[in-house]
Amino acid sequence: MVIVIERVGPLATIQDLGRPGWFDFGVGPAGAADRASFRLANRLVANPEEYAGIEVLLGGLVLRADQHVTVAVTGAPAPATVDGIPVGHASVLELAAGQRLRLGMAPAGLRSYVAVRGGIDVLPVLGSRSHDTLSGIGPELLRPGDRLPIGSVPQRLPNVEFAPVTALPVTTRTIRAVLGPRHDWFADADVLFEGEWAVSSATDRVGARLDRRTGPPLERAISRELPTEGMALGSIQVPPSGQPVVFLADHPITGGYPVIAVVLDADVDAVAQARPGQGLRFRRAH
Repeated sequence: MVIVIERVGPLATIQDLGRPGWFDFGVGPAGAADRASFRLANRLVANPEEYAGIEVLLGGLVLRADQHVTVAVTGAPAPATVDGIPVGHASVLELAAGQRLRLGMAPAGLRSYVAVRGGIDVLPVLGSRSHDTLSGIGPELLRPGDRLPIGSVPQRLPNVEFAPVTALPVTTRTIRAVLGPRHDWFADADVLFEGEWAVSSATDRVGARLDRRTGPPLERAISRELPTEGMALGSIQVPPSGQPVVFLADHPITGGYPVIAVVLDADVDAVAQARPGQGLRFRRAH
């Protein structure tokens, strides 16, 4: 049983919950950028949460069912249709053989997730089916004509038809963070929590680069070079430009710029769904 990719939008990748445990070998975890939305998609189709699905940037995906399949779409609310008929977001969808699921462009958020009952059963690399855009490890980027095998269908059945989800905001989001290991390299690290930042167009699965919208700039107190050190998911690294970068799923495992703060794990998904131009405010967590 397969699904056929007929069209992709700006970017579509196969993802699961990542490949932790390979830092010693220079390999990052990758995995779904918005983990909560990914898990929800799998739960809707009664998959184990770690089964591989499709992460879709902004929308534009078209897939065709080779045989009957059960799917769900979560994350950024890309308008979905099955053979031209609108269907619900975060709901259980049944595709008969030959039917097409189409995703339009999402009006809010950045990443949508498509789960297929049985999971995408491509060959795992280092224990994961995630594509890492930084290293290139994992399944190739999805392209029209790809035929994706579906794994064995779980014994248990979906037990809900849809999941009520909070609408993704298009206005400024508040993100909680704690001061990082190199906050003392800045004249006043609390400046990070003042005013408002905006997500730059230079944003991808590696990290969300931020531009200053309102408030004072970040100024270094220590200008010497920093020895390379480990980087965690959610680290806010500040390069010489003064534009912070919030590291996301495909972040490098080491870096040489100071980390002024680290986003709480619970808020990393929100950063991953913030689209270019959207405002972010940081609130200091204690």
